[in-house]
This record gives sequence, structure tokens and C-alpha cells, in this order.
Amino acid sequence: MDFLIKALQLILSLSILVILHEFGHFLFARLFKTRVEKFYLFFDAGFSLFKFKKGDTEYGVGWLPLGGYVKISGMIDESMDKEQMKQPPQPYEFRAKPAWQRLLIMVAGVLVNFILAMVIFWMILFHWGESYVPIEGATYGYSYHPIGHEIGLQDGDRILYVDTFKVNTIRDVYSHVLLEEPSTFTVQRGDSVFELAVPDELGKRFLSEEVKGFAQYRIPFVVDSVVAGMPAEEAGILKGDSLVAVANKNAPFFDDFVDELFHHKDASTTVSFYRNGELLTLPINVNKSGKIGIAPRSPAAYLDVETKKYGFFEAFPAGIKKGTDLLVSYVKQLRLIFTKEGARQVGGFGTIGNLFPASWDWYSFWTTTAFLSIILAFMNILPIPALDGGHVMFLLYEIVARRKPNEKFMEHAQLVGMIILVALLLYANGNDLFRWLFE
Repeated sequence: MDFLIKALQLILSLSILVILHEFGHFLFARLFKTRVEKFYLFFDAGFSLFKFKKGDTEYGVGWLPLGGYVKISGMIDESMDKEQMKQPPQPYEFRAKPAWQRLLIMVAGVLVNFILAMVIFWMILFHWGESYVPIEGATYGYSYHPIGHEIGLQDGDRILYVDTFKVNTIRDVYSHVLLEEPSTFTVQRGDSVFELAVPDELGKRFLSEEVKGFAQYRIPFVVDSVVAGMPAEEAGILKGDSLVAVANKNAPFFDDFVDELFHHKDASTTVSFYRNGELLTLPINVNKSGKIGIAPRSPAAYLDVETKKYGFFEAFPAGIKKGTDLLVSYVKQLRLIFTKEGARQVGGFGTIGNLFPASWDWYSFWTTTAFLSIILAFMNILPIPALDGGHVMFLLYEIVARRKPNEKFMEHAQLVGMIILVALLLYANGNDLFRWLFE
């Protein structure tokens, strides 16, 4: 069921993005009286699932869900329609239009995706506002990945600065380590503040060891509910109990308790907890997964969550800033793809699908859709033949050189670009398949 919900969100999100991207090309083509022969969601290799014709344009839905396209008359594109290009140029064809018009037609899809992302962020901030936990709002500090312990961090520490950058939320630490290669953390431990050296290439280690959560909120383990038929119910643990030890070893926080419990999986042990101010200890059987069937109280009960509400017009510049900050961060991350560690993290549709939550949540759906819209825009503007950026590159050459590239060269470049894209698609989805089979 989780897979189905994620898949439906992925299909809906990509369909919205592809339709609006292609509509950008379509709108500017029609604005400049250029004929659009096809407007398709998904590819119709061999046949289409649905189609109809209105005016000069055939609209339809293909069977191959790998994007979509508009086929513009007189343009060398993925259709590789060489016969049309052998005919004399017609006034309604792309190749007959001035270079500046063709340039606008080609950048229109990317422009629409950028605008869409900003509008989505605008509406998200207006409708939901912005909630986050500042560093100071983590009452009990943070628990860290074993790599954090290796470099000298202790559970309960707060990282206040990464070099000279003031940390706002704990997510800032992970992104700065990946993108900025910092040399020091400024750490608060109890009442003391000190600097901690950051090892070289810590970001590469995050990638190679697939560190997803470098730090998480440290919270007490107070029982919110007990699963029927599981060991906790059989042992007599009740909602409201505050768990503090496993086998007489202190574990007052959620992450400590879970780790200690895992050491006793498929065995009997004891758990200690406070109930109505009294310390009690009970024997318990731990299952093969290292679990006893307890759901903890929400972390929000222990955190100082800050929420900012925005008015309709106030949310507009905030949405633009959110979108541009995300774009800058994504562009910086792109260089990581060219490292051995980063290349292994490249993923296809499976990775994209996992960006969505396992239950339908509109806030998460629209946030992820805005993020994907920025990625789609940026990837499409890269100067690779067969992408919009490839066409833009050749059009800029034409404007500067005042002559068109040779059509035969354009055909070969388009073919090479398509081969590159197919290779990247196979590599990315191959990574997903490898992770699914062997990890």
C-alpha cells in the first residue's frame, strides 16, 4: 500500500510538471504563430492511450511514462523527422522564425517550471506557514550518527556554528558539511562552548556511507501507545510510562533505549521505567527485530517549535527566496555527482518516488513537487543536445555568429544527446535496482 501511494504521488506530480513545462513551449509557439503538431503527456512510441485533434494539433496521452513532448513543425527534435526538414521552410515552421522567437520558445518550458516552483512555495507559505525547530528549541540537544561520535560529538551537544555560519536548524549542519567543506564546528555542551575540528572530506564520507540522518532530536521515551499482542503489552507496560533503562543499563532517551533494546533481540531482559513517580522494573521478551511494540510520544511534546504565518502578499517574496535558495543549494550539490561517492547516490524513478511520504499529505506533496519543478527546470537548461539547453546553446551560437549551424550537424548532435540521456536514465534506474536487490 505504501508503494502504491508513493507511486500515485509520483505520477501526479510528474504529470503536472510535464504538462506545464510543455505548455510553456506550446504557448510561446502559438504566440509566434508556429504550428504545433503534437502535445503529449508521456511518449506514444507506436501507439497512444488516448488522443484527439483540434486545429493543427493532436493532443494525447502516450503509454510510456517517461515525460512528455510537443512536436513543433520545422524543428529538429526527438522525433528526428528528417523528411519534413528536406522540404522548403514554411512560414508557420519553427525554422522560419527569427532566432529571438525560437529562443523564447525553447526557454519557455524551463521558465514555466521556475515560475511554478515559486508559486507553489508562495501558496505553501500562505496556507501552512513555516514551522521549524531552532537549535535552541531542542530541549535535550541532539543524538548523533556514529560518525559524529568519532569526530568528538556527544549525544546532547548542540552545534551552534559551522565555521562562521550560524546554524538555524540541524538540517543546516548536514547541507553545509556536504557543500562547503567546513573546518570547525562551534559546539555547546552543557554550559560550555568550544570549537571542534571537522575532518577533511567529511561530506564525501557522508555520501559513501549513505548517512541520511547525521543528527536527530534527543527526547525522553514516554509511551504513547502499546501494540496489542506485542511483548510490551504482555509485560504490563502502560501508556504514560517513562522508560529509562534496559537490563539495568541507563537509557533515559529514546535513541539510547532503542539501541540497548536491539542488543537483546530475540532474548529476555528487563526494562525499567517511571510510573506515577515510582521506579519499576519488569521482565520482557524482545522479538527478533529488537522491538517490544511501543509507540513513543511525539517529539513535538519536547521541542520548542517556531511557526511563522504569512499574509497573502507577504508570502510572495518569502516563496521566491525559498525557491532561489533551493536552486542555489541544488546547483552546488551537482558537483558531487562527479565524485565516486556522489555518483553512487544518483537515482531514478525509485529514488524520486521515495521523496514522497508513505501516506498522502498535501503539504509534503506540494513541497516535493516544487522541489522537482526546480530540478526539472535546471536539468532541462543544461547545454546537452536533445534538452532545451542544447537548443538554446545552438540558438545563442546562431545569434552571435549570425548563421545557423549545419542541419546535418544538428541531427547528429540531437542523436548524440538522446544517447547520453538514455545512458543516464539507465544508469540512474540501474542504481535504484541495485540498491533494491542488494542493500
